[in-house]
Amino acid sequence: MKAVDLRAKSEDELKDQLVDLRKESFNLRFQATSGQLANTARVREVRRDIARIRTILGARAAQVSKEG
Repeated sequence: MKAVDLRAKSEDELKDQLVDLRKESFNLRFQATSGQLANTARVREVRRDIARIRTILGARAAQVSKEG
C-alpha cells in the first residue's frame, strides 16, 4: 500500500485499517509458527503497512498539537 493512498484516508479509516492489519499480522505469525504460511513476504508487507499508518497518524497528531 502506498503512503499517498493512506494520506488520502480519514483518521477513522486509518484506525480501522490498522486494526485489520494487526489481526492479519497475528494470523500470519500463527501460520508461520505452525508451518502453514505460504506467502512469507506478506509478513513483511503487513508490518511495513502498519508502520506507514502509524507514521501518518503520528504526523497528523503532531500537526494538530502544533496548531492548537
